[in-house]
Amino acid sequence: MRNLNFELKQLCDRNHDGSFASRADRSRLLSQAAAQLERLGFRDMHATSLKPKHVAALLNKWRADGISTGAMKNRMSALRWWAEKIGKENIIERSNAAYGIEQRKFVTNVSKAKVVDRQTLDRVKDAYTAASLRLQAAFGLRREESIKIDPKWADQVDYLRLKDSWTKGGKYREIPITNKLQREALDHAKQVAKGGSLIPGHMNYRGQLQRFRSECNRVGINGVHGLRHKYAQDRYKQLTGWAAPAAGGPKSKALSAKDKAIDLAARLALSKELGHGREQITAVYLGR
Repeated sequence: MRNLNFELKQLCDRNHDGSFASRADRSRLLSQAAAQLERLGFRDMHATSLKPKHVAALLNKWRADGISTGAMKNRMSALRWWAEKIGKENIIERSNAAYGIEQRKFVTNVSKAKVVDRQTLDRVKDAYTAASLRLQAAFGLRREESIKIDPKWADQVDYLRLKDSWTKGGKYREIPITNKLQREALDHAKQVAKGGSLIPGHMNYRGQLQRFRSECNRVGINGVHGLRHKYAQDRYKQLTGWAAPAAGGPKSKALSAKDKAIDLAARLALSKELGHGREQITAVYLGR
């Protein structure tokens, strides 16, 4: 993988088309793909070694990991760029539909929110997994964030802070602590972590992630990203005073000019709390 990663970086440097941000993102995605291929058993690869079997193996892993449609399309774009630069563009289908990758649907007024009831949570045997699930529900954290978090460091009394090394895209962010549920979940997580992260001292992130998935499968918890949707909808109601469209509230076109301003302010705040930075993405969680 070291050779492959090095060669892919050279490929990116030699073919520096696009903005710096897009080049950096492509380089990151290709480096990630190289590491995944090695873990999948494809060792001693070179940049020119890419074949359809490698693409298929990556797609299977991404699906097993629950990668979103949008993220999968971005990764496929990076693979197509790789194939093109080594003169093998025909080894990857031009259409994502050929691989069963659906069109991304951003706006929907159908709620994807989920709740993990206390009875189900009590059946989770691993205390670290249970604490992570509670933090996901209370703060709308992504799964990776809820596992890597150091609760003691994160707790700033009035807000939760997240290190850039825990978050998607490496973006530091803060989330207000506004209710009892959040405080209880955070205090519980600190007790479990005992001054560290929600990864046991004898394990690494990959090991705890595997245990997290196993525990969720065992007790029937599916689609934990739905906890993030529930947080967003609850927080929206807290900020606006009415339910989100996806939760049965009024649609944007039915709001008065004054209420539309309140709606926009809430969506902008939520976008920051969720770690996106774009108001448009809130439609995925809230509807429009």
